[in-house]
Amino acid sequence: MIRPTGFNVLPPVIKNLLIINGLFFLATIIFQSRLHIDLIDIFGLKIPLAPDFEPYQIITYMFMHGGFGHLFFNMFALWMFGNVLENHWGPKRFIIYYLVTGIGAAATHYLVLYYVELAPTINAVNAFLDSPSNEAFLQFVNSEHFKITSTEIMNNFNEFRPKYNSLLQQGETYDALNKAVRFAAEYKMNFYNAPNVVGASGSVFGLLLAFGMLFPNQVIYLYFAIPIKAKYFVILYGGISLYAGFADKATNVAHFAHLGGMIFGFILIMLWKKRQNYFD
Repeated sequence: MIRPTGFNVLPPVIKNLLIINGLFFLATIIFQSRLHIDLIDIFGLKIPLAPDFEPYQIITYMFMHGGFGHLFFNMFALWMFGNVLENHWGPKRFIIYYLVTGIGAAATHYLVLYYVELAPTINAVNAFLDSPSNEAFLQFVNSEHFKITSTEIMNNFNEFRPKYNSLLQQGETYDALNKAVRFAAEYKMNFYNAPNVVGASGSVFGLLLAFGMLFPNQVIYLYFAIPIKAKYFVILYGGISLYAGFADKATNVAHFAHLGGMIFGFILIMLWKKRQNYFD
């Protein structure tokens, strides 16, 4: 049985999370402007298949944000919902929940991203590398599977293309094919490196789910004006994230990460409920 130990407007885990996120954001600005070091590229989460993936990114990505608005709204929601939950659960259970939902959010995002967007291109690259020919290469780069997803890919392709075309025009097809194979292998690595997830949104959506499950009839003021019960608020935002995940592919918002945070939060709460008569 979990009992709140007393209400604190800024409990310790929330306070430290706010401080850490703020420090990471300031460090991102300072390192970029003074040292030209991109901390988002270093501490943001790459897909585990990427050459630049590092295990520590599974945690550090939650403390990186792409801009002040991204940071502000995540931290506001963290305080708004998190302070109630930490007071209810206590620090230990709260931080476990926060980290699990954050990791689950990233896992969900990359699982969907890989099978929906990355796999078709990677399969096309692998098909060329398995049976290389200039005809197969040209078919690949002129297909929908060849995507320019980063500045590095664009720069490499712009440098490669005239040299490759020149070799073909001179009839040096063997040298052209070798160049195409090297380009394709490098393209594959850069294509894996391109996706980069940052932000605490997955954990925040997990907190929103938990708040709705623990306090379903608590009224939340949507946009500070529209009253709505927490349980309906959770359903609304979960539905929006699911719809946007399929419909909104033009932005960099990781909608399936939001949904993943809620899914993993639901699973964890149900496990706790099963083990400890959680809601009594």
